[in-house]
Amino acid sequence: MDLDAFSAVRGPQWARLRELTRRRRLTGCEADELVRLYQSVATDLSTVRSTAPDPATVSRLSDLLGRARTAIAGSHEPALRDVTHFVGASLPAALYRIRWWTVAVTASCVVLALIAGWWVATEPGALAALMTPSQQDEYVNNAFEQYYDPSAGFAAMVWTNNAWIAAQCVGLGITGIWPVLVLVSNAVSVGAIGGLMATHGRLDVFLSLIAPHGLLELTAVFVAGAAGLRIFWTWVDPGPRPRLQALAEEGRALFTVAIGLVGVLAVSGLIEGFLTGSSLPWAVKLTVGVLALAGFWTYTIVLGRRAVAAGETGDLDADRAGHVLPVAG
Repeated sequence: MDLDAFSAVRGPQWARLRELTRRRRLTGCEADELVRLYQSVATDLSTVRSTAPDPATVSRLSDLLGRARTAIAGSHEPALRDVTHFVGASLPAALYRIRWWTVAVTASCVVLALIAGWWVATEPGALAALMTPSQQDEYVNNAFEQYYDPSAGFAAMVWTNNAWIAAQCVGLGITGIWPVLVLVSNAVSVGAIGGLMATHGRLDVFLSLIAPHGLLELTAVFVAGAAGLRIFWTWVDPGPRPRLQALAEEGRALFTVAIGLVGVLAVSGLIEGFLTGSSLPWAVKLTVGVLALAGFWTYTIVLGRRAVAAGETGDLDADRAGHVLPVAG
């Protein structure tokens, strides 16, 4: 095919389609013409690709068809409205739907941490296996407190590390193993450090440095673990839905949690980075931590209940997620 001759013949239609896509308002006849030209130019693009695949022409026609498609079908809602819907409906609905999973994970991890702390504090062999006596003295009297050095760099490091762990818990939740490993490792580590500090008479220091940010930070980790385990359970028991459909819906809905936890962990990171190691009274720091946790659960329960009652699940809208066949039940 002679591409130059083809472009010369079809060029007026391409120009007309470009003209119509640039207009803000179209009459009924112009709208019909826009659709017809869109179909015709789509055929032209297919012809060019199959017989004379010139990159410049293919790119030009693809861009033209993309603009025409937007003019015909319309664009999605403005980004600001998307963000508002995400924060005000999708995220709280997803958090609300796994609230009991979060409570169960939290209770299990607290019990495991207490057991680990008690074991380290009461079993000399466990304490010796954890650190040598000189290492224990250095950690208890210096390293533990020095870790919480107020700075923007420290806050950013804590934030990104915890956000990455949360994303892994959700993203690899279908394995059923990774969230459990993360949760158990985290609980045992916190409990063991608490037992070590208690053995050396420094439990008050441990609590004063863990509680301000830890209340919200650990809750975020528990939520991520709960979301991951919920995805795994959906794979095990999809209910009346086909397994792949159930996994797709729950995976999209609960990955909303992973995105939302980035913001939650940013708050806990700011508290840890600037407040935990500061010289403010412990009561002030603890109050901030309690208020942050209370704010999270208020957001989850109040907005989440309202969003779920309105039919929100945390999943994408049907036009973005794709329509599926209805199922019984």
